[in-house]
Parts: sequence; structure tokens; C-alpha cells
Amino acid sequence: MLAMPRLSTGPISKANPALLWLVCVVLGFSALNTPAQADPEKPQHVSLSADLARQQLLISWFGGTATTFDLIILRTEFNETVYYARVSATVNRASGEYRFIWTSDVPLECTSLSVGVRSRDGQKTSEWSQNQIQGRDFPTNSRFQMYPQDRIVPVGANTTFCCIVEEGKVFKSINYSGTEIKATRLSRRSYAATAVSQTASGTTGSNVICLSTDNKLSGAVVFVGYPPLPSNFSCETHDLVSAVCQWSKERDTHLVGRKRETVFSIMGRSCAEKSPEQKCTLRQWDGNWTLVAVNPLGRHSLTDSADISHRVSPVAPVNLTSIAHAWNATLYWEWTYSSYSSLALVCQVEITSHGNKTELFSGGGLRSVVLSDLQPDEHYRVRIRCGSQRNFWKWGNWSQVLSFTTRAYVPNPPDVWMWMNRDNTGMVVWKPLTRQQSRGRMKSYTVTFWNLEEKLHTQVVPADTYSVPFNLSQMVSFSDGNKVEAKVVANNVDRSSEPSKVPLRLIDVEPLVFSRVVYGDGGFRLNWEHNASATCSYLVEWYDALCMRDCAVDWIPLAAGSTNVSIESENFQPGVRYNFSLYSCPSDAPELIQRWQGYTQELVPSSSCHLSVSQQKSDVILTWNEIPLADRRGYLRGYNVYMNNGFQLTLLSNLSNLGMRSYTVKGLPVGSYKFTVKAYTSAGEDSGTTVSIKMEDTDDLILEILASLGMVTLLLVIATVVCFKKRKWVKNAFYPDIPEPKLPSDWSRTPGPLDVKPSLHSMVHIVERPERDPSKDALVIIPEEDEDDEDQAVGDEPVDTDEPQSLRYYNDAVDERPIRPRFPDSSFSSASSVDSANTDVTYTGIQTSCSSLVFQLDPQSSAEGHQHHSNSCGGGGGVYWPQMHPTALGDTSGPASSEPLLDSQAACSGGYKPQNSWHLDSPTQAGGNNNSLGSPVSIASTQFLLPEEEEHEGEKRASATTWFSNLLSSSRP
Repeated sequence: MLAMPRLSTGPISKANPALLWLVCVVLGFSALNTPAQADPEKPQHVSLSADLARQQLLISWFGGTATTFDLIILRTEFNETVYYARVSATVNRASGEYRFIWTSDVPLECTSLSVGVRSRDGQKTSEWSQNQIQGRDFPTNSRFQMYPQDRIVPVGANTTFCCIVEEGKVFKSINYSGTEIKATRLSRRSYAATAVSQTASGTTGSNVICLSTDNKLSGAVVFVGYPPLPSNFSCETHDLVSAVCQWSKERDTHLVGRKRETVFSIMGRSCAEKSPEQKCTLRQWDGNWTLVAVNPLGRHSLTDSADISHRVSPVAPVNLTSIAHAWNATLYWEWTYSSYSSLALVCQVEITSHGNKTELFSGGGLRSVVLSDLQPDEHYRVRIRCGSQRNFWKWGNWSQVLSFTTRAYVPNPPDVWMWMNRDNTGMVVWKPLTRQQSRGRMKSYTVTFWNLEEKLHTQVVPADTYSVPFNLSQMVSFSDGNKVEAKVVANNVDRSSEPSKVPLRLIDVEPLVFSRVVYGDGGFRLNWEHNASATCSYLVEWYDALCMRDCAVDWIPLAAGSTNVSIESENFQPGVRYNFSLYSCPSDAPELIQRWQGYTQELVPSSSCHLSVSQQKSDVILTWNEIPLADRRGYLRGYNVYMNNGFQLTLLSNLSNLGMRSYTVKGLPVGSYKFTVKAYTSAGEDSGTTVSIKMEDTDDLILEILASLGMVTLLLVIATVVCFKKRKWVKNAFYPDIPEPKLPSDWSRTPGPLDVKPSLHSMVHIVERPERDPSKDALVIIPEEDEDDEDQAVGDEPVDTDEPQSLRYYNDAVDERPIRPRFPDSSFSSASSVDSANTDVTYTGIQTSCSSLVFQLDPQSSAEGHQHHSNSCGGGGGVYWPQMHPTALGDTSGPASSEPLLDSQAACSGGYKPQNSWHLDSPTQAGGNNNSLGSPVSIASTQFLLPEEEEHEGEKRASATTWFSNLLSSSRP
């Protein structure tokens, strides 16, 4: 620290002028005698040299003694500073040349660079010495370019790529492996982008593509990988002379291609062998080896050393042959090198036949081996490899595979059992022999039924058949000392087995009750008591409990003295009930000892019970049926009864008694209800069955029924009363009576022959007018005209003839139009009435049960009176009298000839009375002395046939008890 001058506090003394002048003179001379310090020397001959592969720029210059320089690098076109630093350059003492190497992040081809160097001495610097290096973006090079090309970089590195756009094009993007990366502009045409943390590329490298806006492109490929890293380098000998060195790759370099792949060498000798094992063969055993691995990203070396006796790896045996027997085979082979004859070897044989089996053998110069414990008629595949018995290094290579087949042998006796049905039919069943048991290809099975005296029946079945049916009732008549047994012999292509027999028995006792058994780990665990006196073996059979006839039974034989067994089978299915039966002495006299039932796994029932519902007063009775055994899939534990409101189930009762399949819900008010019943096992409930019922008040229901019956009865009474009051109208509207003649005298006489001529049909022509005058109704007799001769007279016939007459009926007045001939065809007459105002009706003479009565009115006798003619029947014939009531004639000039007719009617008090009144009118037309007679009794008449009340007062004498029969009298024909 510089000392500061001390200040005086006393009075200031007066300065000496001579001393001051002397100091100034000394300082002036000192300044004149000191030389001036010069600036550092400017660097000369600056030169630039580019290493494009490494992206390095070598800058060199001469001149000066400075050791420190300022270095500046700029992108020429944009005058952008890329690098500025104070550097210490290395100097060549002999030539005085200074050098500095600068590494660029951007490929040097991308754009032109300007470099400036100046010397520095403390704070003093020289002038800048400048130089330039030309890039590839100069205008004369107008093509599309991408740099760097085929660069090799390690995994995880960052690489900058530049794109020089074609002259006149516009840059768009740079994509690395399909992903766009951010680009920076370097010059007018150059753009750069950096891919960071690069991952290993594929065999063809990673693509970098530069695009212009018009989708023109340029690209480059970069290879990203690892330096070599071999491992597990070791050398061994096969022929006891040469060395084979091997190594493995610790990792893949991801560098493929002649310029990029890894090159291996051992002791300076290149290993050009191409193999997956990465090995190299040396002619002589050296004992020491060095492996060097080199690729563009680096190098790695490994060493190994060993004695030759410790690295023996025998080659694979060759020329394998075999001699096979039923139970063994002998295997032979040869060696490639004669030196193995004295080499102690240990060999390994791999035998393949439905699995692997390995055997070891040892001996000097081993060339053969015996393979034992083989199976007859079995196909085997074998291969062999060996190793040095002393100083064992490792197993040699496997030989080629040799295949052979052993000979066939006697098959094992089949495992035989039988199934009996309740009707003494059944099946002899046996299990198929395995390949080891058959000892050859199976050809057939022979089944023979025997008794103590003779062979009953023999049957040969194919090799794929494992049961034969039988019927004991048809086979033999049994007695106490007579037994039947079945023997089964297996036949293969070479020999036949010893027979297996099973006795057949009749079922004469009821089977034992089943007890339940639980399935656990290892199967169904069955236990039974040991019988000390029993010396026979046991047999347990099982089958599906649903099977009733010819069941697929399975079984397992057990040794004598057994008291338990665990039954497991790959055929067991969950939800299926199985029956198990234990027999003693199965091969002599089978006896059923115990039975079990069980499930491997209980499931919920597959179906629900059928549910029905009924109402009893205010109670609901639910009943359901039993679920079939096939659908239970477990032991039923009971039933749950629920009230179902649509959203949730409310438990009403749990019925654990399986015999109870009904439930009563008591005291329910009127309304709608739903009930659900679910059966359940140990696995849970089934889906359940739901029923619904609408509760009704039973008292109100009875009242409603009685009220309905009362209403119906009341309606019937009202309808009856109305029909009775209107019975005349009803009878007239629906079924009017057809009048019958009533004879005034007794018809009884002694029976005799009667010659009756059938009467011909008459025709009644009814003429209707819109305005009818009842006072002018009249009946006019119209003689029937002959169809063959229209000019024939009508009144020429006698009055008592049976020929038909035509009657014409007029409502208003007699039509003066000419009368057309009428035909006895009612259909024609009805059709004519449609065409005119007249209605033609065919009228037949009224007949009684034994005669035909016809009355005719002769128009010529109308002024003198009516003549009545009748055909008698029997001895006391009567006369037909139409009892018509006259109507007061409105015209006083009416014919006086009606009185005799009326008088004659009155005289016949017992005669026939038509139930209607008809009128006798006189036409008002010219002369008017012709009267017409019409009959209103025709069913085609428009007149009402029921008598008017004022005209039939005498008929009211009928009894009131016959009103209903009169009302329905239309039922008579």
C-alpha cells in the first residue's frame, strides 16, 4: 500500500525558491533521456485452412513477439460475429509461425467467414490482420445443397445441419427423421438447424431433409451409433493344435456399412470372418491373445491367456447309427480327428420321445453307447455331444439328430369294468391303452362272455371301440351255481395281451343311499371304514348323476386295505352332480359298499321355478314347482320369497324346507302386488320368477256380480213386457201367420178313395198407387189367359174347375190398361213389379191337410151373387168361406150384390176367417159394374194380415196363458 504524506498542523514555512527550481530541472532532463514505448507488431501473412470433416479452421500468421492475440471470426455476408476471444497461439520457434485451431458448430461449407487477428501487449493492441474463407453459398453455386453429408456421430450428440437453398427459391423447413426442427438464417441462402440428443439410427441412418416452399428438397444422412464394446473374449482348441478365439458383442453399434462397421484384429492379424459367434481362427496355439475392436467412433481391446489342455472343446460326432430292440438300443458314431482316440471324453445323449431324457457316459475314445429303459414301438430322436473328462472346459457341439423306432411287444391287459342298467342290460367297458401300455399299434379288442361250462359269445371290435353291450336275460338262465363273466383281450400288430375279466351280475337289491362329499384340493376325498377280514381289492366308479342308462362311467382300482382315495379327473365340470360308488372284490364278486354324491363347484340354478299366484280373501297364495335336477347345478338350500316393488326386493320369508313349495302372504289391502321367488344354492340365488296380482275386495265383488245379474234380469223383464204389449206388431213385422182354412162342419167320415186333382197356381197381380184410397180397394177376378192362344175367352170354363185363375188387386182403382197374361213364375212376377207400379204375385189355392179348396168369382155373376164351390174330403166335406168384413162404401152406387156374400159369411160361424179385412170396391170407370176380388192372404200382399182390434173382439176370449205361444206361432211351417 502506498504511504500517504503526513500533513503538518503547525505554521506553514516559507518555500525555498532555489530548491524548487533544481527539482524542475532534474525532472526535465529525465523526461528527455527516457525512450517512448512502441505498439505491438501487426500479424503478417494470415492464412486459413479448413478441415471440413472435423469442422475445424486452422488459422496461421507470422510476425511480432507477442504471446497473446485477439481473434475474431465473422459471417461475411451479414457481418455477424461468430467467435471473439483472446487466445494464446502456439509458435514454431524455427519458422516463427503462429497457429490456432478453431472448431465450428456449423459446417464450414454453409457460408463465407472472415477472420481477424491482432497482437496484444497488455492494453496495447496492434492493427487487425484479416483474411476470408469462402463458403458454398456464393452466387455462382446456385444448386440446392445440404451439409454435412454421411456424418457419423455418437448417441446423445448434438449435430447442426445447414441447408443452402437453390438460387431463386424460398426456404420452408428442415426435418430430422420426419420431425421439423427450428432453423436459423446464416446468410441470404443458408439456414442452419441443430438436432439435439440424437438416438441410435437404423441400418440406413437417419435422414435430414431441407424443403423449399415449392416442395423441392435436398437431404443428408447422419449415422448415430456407439463405439465398439466386445466382451467374453476367450480362445479354445478343437483339434488340439489350432486356436479358435471367440467374443461377443456387448451392444450393437448401429453402424452398418463398409466405412462404418467395426474391425476386429487379434495380435495384429485382421479377423475378417463373418459369423454370429464373432470368432477368429489362428493356426497355432500361442497361449496369449489380444483383441482390438475399432470403428469411426472409437476402439476397445481385450486380452486372454490359457494352456491348451485346459481349453479342449470336442467337435460334434458324425455318422451316427443305431440298432434298436423292444426295450433298448445301441448308438454308434465316429470322430473327425484321429487325436480323439487317446482323449478321455465324457458324452451326453439327448433322447426325445414325448419329452427329453439325458444320459451321461464316459471313457477313452468313446465311440458307442447303449440306451436302456426304452419303450416298445416307440419313436425316438437322439443327438450326442462330448467334452474333455480331464480339465473339463465345456461341452462340444451337438451332433446331427438320429431317429429310430423300437420293436413292438406284448400289450398290457386292459383295465376292464362294467355298467349295469336296471333291466339287466349293460355294457362291458375298458379304458384305452396308452402308447406305452399298448407296446405297439393297436389292431382290435376281443370280448368273450363265459360261464363256468362254455363260451357264450365272442365279439371282436375295432381299436377305437371301448365298450360292448350285453343282455344277461337273453344270454343265459341263471342259477345259484352259474356265473357269467366277460374277458377282454387287447391285440396289437405283433401280439395279444393277457385277458382281463369282470363278473356280470343281476341287480336284485335297491342301491344304497347317497351321502354328500365335498370337493377340495386334490379332488373328491372319499373315506370308508376298514374291514380287517377283507382281503379283496376295491374299485371306485363315478358318473354324471343325470345319466340313467348306458352311462359314460369312469373308475379307479384300489389296493386291498385302502380306506380313502382322492378322485380327480380332467372331465369334471362345475355345476354337474357326480355319483361315486365303492365296490369290493371287483374282479371276483363285486359288492356295493358305499355311495357318495358331490359337485366340483356349486353354481346358482340355471333356471327358475314356475310360479303361480292366487287370491283367497285378503291373502295371496304363492305356489311353485320343483326345479329339475339338471338345472339346479348345486344342492338347493331353500327358497327366498320377496315383495317386488319394481326397484328393490323386500324379503318376506326364507324357506329352508325344500318340501314346502308354497307361501301365503296374509292380510294384504286392495291393490296391485308383485312377488318374486328365488331358489338358492351355496353359490347364490337364481334369477328368480316374478308374478303380479291385483287384490280386489271379495265382498264388493259379490255385490257387483249380484247387481249385474239383477240388471240383466230387469232388462229381460222389460224386454218381455214390451214384446208382450207390442206382440201384434212384432208378429206382423217379423213372422206373420199364414192362414189355414177352417171348415164349418165335421170332416169326419169313413175313409175312402179320394180323387184329388192338384190345383194349379193362380197369379195375383197387385197394383200399387202412391196415393191409396182405402174406400176404393177391390178384388177383380182376372181369368188366366192361355199361353198358346191369347184370344181364348176367360169365362168359358165351368165355375168348379181346378184350373188357375188370375186375381188382380187394386189399391186405388182398377187399371183400365189391357191385362197382360201372367205366368206362374214368382220370380218373373217379382221382376215385373220392379218395372211397373203393379206387383204380380203367384197365389196357390189354399189346401188343408187332406183337400184343396178353391173359390172362384165369376165376373159374369157379380151382379147376381157369388157362387161357392168346394171339393169335399171324406164324407162330411165343408165349404171354404172367406170371412171378410165389409167396409163402409163411400159410394152409394156400390153394387148391391155384396149383401148376399156377407150374409153367407155370417151363416158360416165356424168357417175360416182370414186375419185381415179386405174391401170390395166398385171401379169408377165406365160402366163400373165389374167388381174385382183380391186375396190378402198371399205372403206377397201389401195388406196387413193381423186382424184389427175393433174387428176381432171375439178373439180376446183366448186364455192369457197362451199369449207367448201365439206370439211365436210363426215357428210353424
